[in-house]
This record gives sequence, C-alpha cells and structure tokens, in this order.
Amino acid sequence: MAKPPGAKPPKVRVPRKGPGSLPTRQQVVDFIAASPVPVGKREIAKAFKVGSADRVALKGLLKEIERSGPVERSHHRRLAPVGALPEIAVIEVTEIDAEGEPVVRLLGSDPAVPVPTIRLAAGRRGGEENPGVGERAIARFRRQEDGSYQAAIVRKIEPQGERVLGVFKAQPDGTARILPTDRRNKTTYRVRANEGLSAADGDLVLAEPLPVPRLGLPHAQVIERLGAMGDPKAISLIAIHQQGIPVGFPDAALREAEAAKPVALGTRTDLRDFPLITIDGADARDFDDAVWAAPDTDPANEGGWHLLVAIADVSWYVRPGSPLDRSAKERGNSVYFPDRVVPMLPEALSNELCSLKPAVERACMAIHMWIDAEGKKLKHQAVRGLMRSAARLTYEQVQAAMDGRPDDTTGPLADPVIKPLYGAYAALDKDRRKRGTLELDLPERRVVLGEDGTVERIDRRERLDSHKLIEEFMIAANVAAAETLEKVHKPCMYRVHDAPDPEKLVALREFLEGLDIHALKLAKGQVVQPMHFNRILSAAEGRPEAAMINELVLRSQAQAMYAPDNLGHFGLSLQRYAHFTSPIRRYADLLVHRAMVAGLGLGDGGLEPVDPEGFAELGVDLSRLERRAAAAERSAVDRYLVAYMAKHVGTIFPGRVNGVTRFGLFVTLAESGADGLIPISTLPADYYHHDEAAHRLVGQRSGRVYRLGDTVDVRLAEADPVAGGLTFQLIDGGDEDRVSRKGLKLLRSPPVGAKRKFDKPGRKKPGTAPRRR
Repeated sequence: MAKPPGAKPPKVRVPRKGPGSLPTRQQVVDFIAASPVPVGKREIAKAFKVGSADRVALKGLLKEIERSGPVERSHHRRLAPVGALPEIAVIEVTEIDAEGEPVVRLLGSDPAVPVPTIRLAAGRRGGEENPGVGERAIARFRRQEDGSYQAAIVRKIEPQGERVLGVFKAQPDGTARILPTDRRNKTTYRVRANEGLSAADGDLVLAEPLPVPRLGLPHAQVIERLGAMGDPKAISLIAIHQQGIPVGFPDAALREAEAAKPVALGTRTDLRDFPLITIDGADARDFDDAVWAAPDTDPANEGGWHLLVAIADVSWYVRPGSPLDRSAKERGNSVYFPDRVVPMLPEALSNELCSLKPAVERACMAIHMWIDAEGKKLKHQAVRGLMRSAARLTYEQVQAAMDGRPDDTTGPLADPVIKPLYGAYAALDKDRRKRGTLELDLPERRVVLGEDGTVERIDRRERLDSHKLIEEFMIAANVAAAETLEKVHKPCMYRVHDAPDPEKLVALREFLEGLDIHALKLAKGQVVQPMHFNRILSAAEGRPEAAMINELVLRSQAQAMYAPDNLGHFGLSLQRYAHFTSPIRRYADLLVHRAMVAGLGLGDGGLEPVDPEGFAELGVDLSRLERRAAAAERSAVDRYLVAYMAKHVGTIFPGRVNGVTRFGLFVTLAESGADGLIPISTLPADYYHHDEAAHRLVGQRSGRVYRLGDTVDVRLAEADPVAGGLTFQLIDGGDEDRVSRKGLKLLRSPPVGAKRKFDKPGRKKPGTAPRRR
C-alpha cells in the first residue's frame, strides 16, 4: 500500500541480521516505537532487508505482534505503538499558554484517556497559517523523542464547514461506519478504532471528514456524541446540527443576561393601569406581546376604537455591540421544534425579564392606535413604558370566553377586556377585506408528543378568531412602527414582499386553465394584485383540487425578506410594513425598536449610526437566517412524521399527488399530512412522458395519466428514520385518458423483473431514480 502524503521513512538504527532471516519480535517492536510516524510492512521489510521469499513470514510476525498488544493498526493499516496518536486527525486550539504557545486538544479522543502533549509546528511561508484560539484544523502528527507530538497543519477547517451528522455503526474489527442523516449525502464514512470518541452502535454523532484516501471509503473522525438515534430528542438535534444553528451561548452573554435587573418607572410612560393581556398558544413559554382595546371616547370617532399593543422592551437589555447583541445577531431568530426551543436570547431574558408574565412589572415598547369603525387608522403614538399584564391567556380560552364559555380566569375579563378586543378586531377585519389581502387556506400540521417524547398524534392546527385577532393587532402595530421611523427619518428594516414573478404567473395560469379555472386573466398593462389570486382561491373552493391550488398559489409568490429599501408588502396589500412585535425571537424587530428609541428620544439602547451598505447586508443575512430556521423546523416536523409513520409500514392510506417529477410522484397523505415519494420505477409497467408544463406523467402505451392534485391510494413501503424519508407504492389512482404526447419527455418504468442488456452492476438504469430519503 502506498504511503500517505507527507509520511517519511523513519530514521532508525537497524541491527544487522544474516541474509534470509527475519528480525526478532523485539527488534520490530523497537523499530515501530522509535518511528515518529506509523509504519507499514513495506518500510519494515526495507529497513530489515527482508527478501520477497520471507514477506509472508514477516506478515505473520506482524500479526502476532499486533495480537500481543504492543502495537496497533492506524491510518492505511500502518502500525504504531498502542496509544499513539493517529498520523492525521482534527485538532482545536483551546488557549495560549504563559509562554505564548498554543495549547491544542485532539478532537474525538476519549476524555478518560490521557493524551500526549501536542505542540504546533511553526507556520511556514506560503503554507497554512496556524489556527487561532477556538479554531480547528486537520493536522499531521510526528512523535518526538520525549514522547510528545508535533502537529503540522494540513488545512484549517471553516466553522460548520464540512461536518457530517450521521449514525454510528460499529464494525466487528473495531472500526465503524457513519451513515449521514442528510438524504443528499450518499457517502458512507469509515471511522478508525481510536477515533470514535467511545460512541456506541446506533449513536447520533457529529464527525469531521479527514483527507480522502486514495482507495476505500473516506475517513471521518467523531468530534461529538449527541445521543442514541432512537432517542426522540435526536430528531430535533439532527435538524439543529444539519442547519448549523448555534445552541449554547457564550459565557459573556450568559453573564450579561444573568446580571440584568427589572426596570423602574423613571421617565417611562406608566401603562400599569391598562388591563393588557397576553394571548398565546398553550405551550408558549415566552410572552412578548400584550393587547388591550376599548371604544374611542372621542365623539368625532363614533364606533371607533382605541388599541394598545405593548411589546417587551428587549432594546433596554440588549445593547448594540454587547455580547448579548453579538450572539443574538448570530442566531437571527429563535427556532421552534415540537420538543424544544432554541432561543435567540438566554432564558434569563426570553423567559423572565423580557417575558410579559401576569401581575409582574415589565419594561415595554408600546403603540397606541386609534381606528375608525371601518378599521382605518386615524393616528398613533409610540411610547416606552412600564406595564403589568392582567392575565396570561391561551387562544382557546379567549375564544371559549367570547363564545359564552368562560372559565375562572376569563370570566371576570370577558366583558371589560375580551369583548372590546373582538370589537376592535371586527373593525380591523373590515379594513383587511377592503385592502384585499391574500387569503390562502393552508392547513398547518401540529406534532403532539407524549410524555416519553415520542409522537402521540399529528393534528391540524385549528385557526380560531382569537388567532386572527392577535394577527390583526400585530399587523396594525407593525405598520405604525414603519410609519413612525419614516416620520423621524431613521433607518427602518422593512419586512418586504415583492409582487410575483411574471414567469411564475404564466405557468400558474396555464395550469389553472387546464382545470377550467380562468380567474387569472389580466387586461393588458394591468398590475397583478392579491385580489386576483383570491378569485382563483374562490373558484377552487369546494373542488377536490382546492388544497393543491392553494399550495400552487403560494409557490407562485415571491419570498418575503428583510431590507432597508421599502418595496411594500404584496401579500398584506400594505405600502409599508416592519416587524416590531417579537424582539425576543427576531433580531429584525430589535433593530426596529432601537431605531424608534433613537428617533423618538426615548433613552438608552437606541440604534447607533449605520452604514447604509452594511445595513442592507444585515437585511440579507437576517433573511438567510430566517430561511435556515424555517428549514430546520420543517425538517424536524418531517422527521417526526417519519418516526410516527414507521409504525404503519404496509398500511394503505389515501393521499393526493402534490408534486410530479421525472423520477416519480410526491404524495401527501390526507390524514397526517406526511409527504413521500412513489418512485417512477414502481408505477405500472409502461414508458412515461414527463409533461412539466401540465404537471403530469403520461404512459405511452396505456395512456394512463398521473396529474398534480390526483387522489391516490398508496401503501407505505418504507420509513427511513436516518434520512427522514417515506417511500410509497401506488395502489390505485390516475386516469386512463388518451392524451397528446407531442414534445413530452420519455421516461421508462420497466416491468418488474425485466432484464435489459445495459443492466450492468453499478450503471444507472434509465427511467429509475434513487429513493427519496
């Protein structure tokens, strides 16, 4: 076997031996021990002048030495003393010692086993610079005469750059394999016996790939054990680590949060006499918005309302440039999973001082708004205040009280507090309908966990008027915040939503016309508005394809993002909009708070002067972090669904085709909302054409058609908890219509068991595709 790059033959004095004889066992052990790097059979044979006739005997001698314990196999099956460091591994610089030398630790080593001293070789000109404190690198080791090791940097590792999250699979020879949890990564990694960090078979591990060997599987080194893959908590951990979401907070940020104290009234506006209430989900742990409403007492505004929205004053505690600010900016937002929350701020703030708990004085930023009977805002005023929440209520409690079923908590609040809120909401709802906001009906899945952390059931979230009430109050406050910043000429991080791409509209219109829905026809020069999409949704209401059409309308929309340049908000039909109502969990809201504090002269913690270009880049970064959080949340829900469905392999379910691709059909199950793939290779034997424009597969011989939106019955064939994917088999569905096939792309689904002359091992077969995992 060839020597690994950079390895040099050890300069070791070798005793003479007679021709045709083998070295003694002790001579070989001493030779291996004296070598600064692991050695192979070739180096040993060369050093002791072992001829070809004695190579087999030498191999037996080396095996006997390895079995007896003084040496062990390392990288490339080379031999080194037991306990020696591998020739190449991942290191991290932990600190700089009193002499100014970097202190290095070997990642993946067992903490219970002492590790020899490691010193970094000086960085060479033109080569890789040595890493700084907290940085990691792949290094090559040479053992020194005193038993310590010198590490030469091969290359630095970018933070979160090339890590692999996977399942640890122990092998009989003491090595292991890592099967990545990312369905896009089909690589299996090999882990050497001394680089598994004592992980057990089936553990979820984080690993660092090492330089790829010339032959065989690529190597990786375990750097963190995350627990057993069978543990329900592993599902969220997979999503967290795959997306690179920071979990722990720096010590400086934690100390700053722990040192924070409640505020006194001082120059703040006293809002403690307003019976503000928080309305959140039953499982919410942080309460950052409170609401109140009452009829407007101004005779000139008959039927109008006075609204008050109070938001936790995070800007008072998280100052620009502080450790808390840096860690919050790095996260961008909180991330919510069925079993946990990864907060943007430490719990000392997010669950305590910045949480508007009942009967406790809390610092807040608040906006008074006065609206008329039709919901149109007449004026508003922003203040920095001190409030005391009257109650912490859930959406279900508030709705039940409004429907005449109050409980002990909501009973005393029903008439003086809850009913006025619904009165103000009715006015805001009128204005929303008049504006013509986009009215998508997209059911949301809710994963309900049992006490043991496993999935108990999958529900569809109920959307009550109490949900809509809070939504409309928050929208009104967000609009008022944006208007305030424009008035005081301060930078505003807008929440913008551009109009849809015209090309997407053409594709949507062509598909809808195939369903005999012609609601998207626009006159020449007419600008598309949300009401045009609402006509589509109204036309689809009650049809079997309604859910699919709602999804397609959503896909045709532009993506909302953060930017300092105001593009308006297409979906809400608003000219200006900025997120103001959740600074506990969104950094963009904190920026808006700071700008308001600075612009209105409300004290400390205001926004400092910003560089316009840098502020725009921050908006791009916050938009990226928001997408990262959404991907992690979606991935976790999907994996929980796979874990839940794994108990039902072989069961037949009704579903609907929600995607048509050249390699198969994606199906969403009717009850659970779980998604999976029917591979094209498992469809009834035929040649299939992929009609991309019409979202369908067409059988060439049978004329069978599978369309987007078709109802189907499928059998669950596979539930892969590692990759988080479901595979279905079609039981019934599709139409046997004869259709035109001109210009369609040919795909093949061969008869089961059919053999073709090009079906050779390792060659991809036309018409087939890998399973979605």
